[in-house]
Amino acid sequence: MYDHKFKLDIEGHEGPLGQRVYTALRNSILDMSFDPGMVLRKGALCEQLGVSRSPVSEALGKLSSEGLVDIIPQSATRVSQLSSSELREESFLREAVEVAAVTKVAQERSDDQLLKLSRNLRLQSLLIDDKDYQGFFEADVEFHELILGFTGFPKVVAAAGQMSLQLRRARLLLLPEEGRPEEALAEHQRIFDAIKAQDSEEARRFMSLHLRQLIDRITPLESQYPGYFRTA
Repeated sequence: MYDHKFKLDIEGHEGPLGQRVYTALRNSILDMSFDPGMVLRKGALCEQLGVSRSPVSEALGKLSSEGLVDIIPQSATRVSQLSSSELREESFLREAVEVAAVTKVAQERSDDQLLKLSRNLRLQSLLIDDKDYQGFFEADVEFHELILGFTGFPKVVAAAGQMSLQLRRARLLLLPEEGRPEEALAEHQRIFDAIKAQDSEEARRFMSLHLRQLIDRITPLESQYPGYFRTA
C-alpha cells in the first residue's frame, strides 16, 4: 500500500519537535502509508523530515513501546507486522470496553449526545453515497469514540484507542469492502436507536453483534496479504 511519492511532513502537528516527528511517523503507520514490515531508515527519515537523528530516534523508541515498530539492534528498524493472535486479543478487549460503555451511555444519555450521534450517522450516510470509504472509516471511528467519550471517563477513549492500534491498521485493508459500509451504518443505527430509547440491554446486544463480525472479516487477510503478517 505504501506510495513512495508519499510526503512525510511534520507541519501542522503540535508540540515540541520530537512530539511532531513521533506524530507524523505514527500517523503514517496507522493509516497504512507505511506498509507492515517496511524498513525505516533513520537517514532517509531525517532527510525527508528535515530534522536530526535525535528526534527520529526518540520517536522510533516511543513507537516501539507501542508495538508499532520493531527495532532490531545492529540490524534494522521495521514497521511491525500484523499478528492474528494480537488482532483477536484486541478485538476481545475492544468488545469488553465498548459494550460496557454503550450500556452506561444508554442509561444516562443526554439530548446533546443524541444530537452528536445523529449528526455522525448522517455524515456516514453521505460518505457512503459519495463512495468515500476512507472518510466513512474515519466517521465510523468517530461514532465509537463519541460513545466512549459519553461515559464521562476521560481515560476511556485514549485507552480504547491504544488497545486497538493493530485492529485499526487491519481494518484499513478491508476498504473498500463491497456492501459492508451500508451494513455497518445499519448496525450503527440500531445501536443509536437503543441508546435513544435508553434500552441498555438492546444497546449491549447490538454493539456486541456489531463488533464480533470484525474478526471474521479480518481473518482472511493473512492469506491475502502474507507479507503484512508475522509468521508463527
